[in-house]
Amino acid sequence: MKNKRLDSIMHFLVHNSFLFTVIIMGFVHAVLLVLMICSEVTPLYYFNILSVVVYIFCTILCKGGFLLPVYVSIFLEVSAYAVCSVHYVGWDCGSYLFLFSIVPIMIYFGSIVFKGSKRWAIAGILTVIFGIFVYLYVVYGDAEPVFKVPDTIRMILMVFTTFAMFFSVVFYNFVYIYSSEYEVTNLTRKNKELSVDAHVDVLTGLLNRRGFLPIVANLMKEKGANHFCIAFSDIDNFKRINDSFGHDCGDEVLRHISGIIEKEMNGCEVCRWGGEEFIILMRDYDMTVAKQKMEYIRKCVETMPTVFYNKHIAATVTIGLEEYKEDYNEPVDIIKVADARMYYGKQHGKNILIFKDME
Repeated sequence: MKNKRLDSIMHFLVHNSFLFTVIIMGFVHAVLLVLMICSEVTPLYYFNILSVVVYIFCTILCKGGFLLPVYVSIFLEVSAYAVCSVHYVGWDCGSYLFLFSIVPIMIYFGSIVFKGSKRWAIAGILTVIFGIFVYLYVVYGDAEPVFKVPDTIRMILMVFTTFAMFFSVVFYNFVYIYSSEYEVTNLTRKNKELSVDAHVDVLTGLLNRRGFLPIVANLMKEKGANHFCIAFSDIDNFKRINDSFGHDCGDEVLRHISGIIEKEMNGCEVCRWGGEEFIILMRDYDMTVAKQKMEYIRKCVETMPTVFYNKHIAATVTIGLEEYKEDYNEPVDIIKVADARMYYGKQHGKNILIFKDME
């Protein structure tokens, strides 16, 4: 139970790490603002107000999924503040440590923002950070500060910046290690499950074709099995999601939508038919009830976007629905009808439920 709770917390932190970071950094500058007011360091007083505003704006960008501007803003703001702070209050206040605090942030988020050969930009940013540190040490290492802050404030600043650096290094390394090991462990576990039970889809945990078709076939052989329905659903524009955000994001969308269907269709068999296609077997459902339930599922998917590294990935599904009739001899017969209705919906607007043949 504790492991599941930890997994839930870490999963939330990993996929909301950008938002968490800018909120924490905004809080850091709010604390620095108070310390600068107490020290009467007017330039840094205004700088910290500006920094808080920047991170408020970054919060809005995170929620909109604009991660590159946030990444650049963090780099520029911290670098500028380190230079200005060391200039005004001196080397002994430890503001240069903020440069080291963003190193793990630049590496961790850089691996998300930049792909392929563009990841060399991370090395460039780290080189600039090191260059700024060397410049500050050479120019201000022994220089007198513009403002003389009280010894107590100077000690608080040094402790605070040291803690910020320590927290950043520990937290982002922990998140990186956890996410990496989680993926490896999850893949290993799913591979073991797959070798034991070849009837389950590895990515979503749903039934696959091999596990689903015998269930439908057995149900069709039962007497009085005329009250069941089959829904064939397909995620709209799924290729565009993969092309725009990457296949890792596509996998997360598949897991998210399959989780919605599985939760809302408790007691029904749900199958990942292939790719972005899902089939739902609704026992003891007539067409009227099935239509209401499938329309509810369609709206749930439409209004509940997938959260992937602070990006809200909107998706919709098109659904074809058919009720079992006695003239259906094989599971594929009823599935083909539901599939054809889904395809008709794809050709006529998408994000729609089709439950009867259309001319």
